[in-house]
Amino acid sequence: MSSSTTVAAASSSARSELEISTIRAISWRLIPFLVLAYFFSYLDRVNLGFAALTMNAELKFSPTVFAWGAGIFFIGYFLFEVPSNLALEKFGASRWIARIMVTWGIISAGMALVSGTWSFYTLRFLLGVAEAGFFPGIILYLTYWYPAEYRARFLAAFAIAVPVSTVIGAPISGLLLGLDGALGLKGWQWLFIIEGIPSVLLGIVTWFYLTDRPAKANWLNAEQKAWLSARLESETAAKQAAVHLTLSQALRAPKVLTLSLIYFGFVAALYGMQFWLPQIVKAFGFSNAQTGFVTAVPYLFGTVSMILWARHSDATRERVMHVGLPLLLTAVALGACGYIDNPSVTVVALIIAAIGTFCTFAVFWTLPTAWLSGTAAAGAIALINSIGNLAGFGGPYLIGWVKEATGSTSTGLLVLAVLPLIGGLLVFLGGHESKAEFAGAGKVPKLSKALRTNAGGIPGKRLCKPLLAVPRVRRDDPEKN
Repeated sequence: MSSSTTVAAASSSARSELEISTIRAISWRLIPFLVLAYFFSYLDRVNLGFAALTMNAELKFSPTVFAWGAGIFFIGYFLFEVPSNLALEKFGASRWIARIMVTWGIISAGMALVSGTWSFYTLRFLLGVAEAGFFPGIILYLTYWYPAEYRARFLAAFAIAVPVSTVIGAPISGLLLGLDGALGLKGWQWLFIIEGIPSVLLGIVTWFYLTDRPAKANWLNAEQKAWLSARLESETAAKQAAVHLTLSQALRAPKVLTLSLIYFGFVAALYGMQFWLPQIVKAFGFSNAQTGFVTAVPYLFGTVSMILWARHSDATRERVMHVGLPLLLTAVALGACGYIDNPSVTVVALIIAAIGTFCTFAVFWTLPTAWLSGTAAAGAIALINSIGNLAGFGGPYLIGWVKEATGSTSTGLLVLAVLPLIGGLLVFLGGHESKAEFAGAGKVPKLSKALRTNAGGIPGKRLCKPLLAVPRVRRDDPEKN
């Protein structure tokens, strides 16, 4: 081997090690904290489903009143989503995310003051206003830190808070209802108070802990900052060379509208299940505590599936099949629930629906971030999320309306299945900007080769690594490019 070849190989190895150490440092610094923050965000948003097990009867809420209260959160969320995300871009993640968390925690705990229909509607609406911008803000924030080929797995690592909030939160919420009568408060009031306070405390910590941009990260060394800056700037330049949109152009782009409709179908399935699943399970005769543990089962399967699915999407650099197929699976599983009366079989169908839902969630946000950047990305991501989250109103309300009309929640799930079905079909029709997403990241591996490295085509050994593990990939090896 010549000396020049040896030097080139050593340089490639050094750069590869630098990349690995940088991604690892970012991941251990940001992901656990963001997962914890999103855990409480989502818990405070959906613990209403468990509060309803006793609150609805005590406050004499009909299924339609409960559905309106569950859904009106998303009206406030929709109205303030885009302005909130633009504010994060302007003021920085640490300050704006801290503001969001403190205000939503206070309002969530304030749900204990609900005494009738209008106070219920008002506080749920204000909770949506307070929380607007958190999720799309974090999606945008992660694009400041991760190159494209790492995003699916680390977006999934962040989004794992959604199923985990149910895996852990469902049993806890069921048990908190048992505090009924303590200090003169109802069990559902204790649930809101105890689950709201941690968000306030974590919001205060956020102000001091989060770093707005890589340039300000004193926990990265100079070499790591230089590598990350060069890599992200290269990807941004490639995106803008392919398609450079202003904020107004991005908000009017047909592709943004299509992605919004796809996300609408996903969110309808997610929240339709989330708000009504405890009542579906309780109807089989379980106690409140048992309902909490049974409800957690589908989300446990969803948690594992979304991580493996996201890693597989990154490994194959394929997005369309990894978003479209899970949506279609969700639609089939929810539709099947409308024809099933056996409790055990219903739980199996809901497990399949949860797997499809969270596999979609794991990869979806790689679609808009592949071709959007800067302020256009901030606005478009917020718009997609806000329009999609209107389904958080429509999905639960649709099930509530069908339940009041037919007396069956399962029939509502059958009707709801149409929305993820449409979303799945739109994914395949819309396609994906793969060239823009992976510009400068090396050759796209052939699918057969990627599958061969996974135990004969089954995502297994190579994908089952610790959540924050970074694969050793040498993209800049001259012999491979």
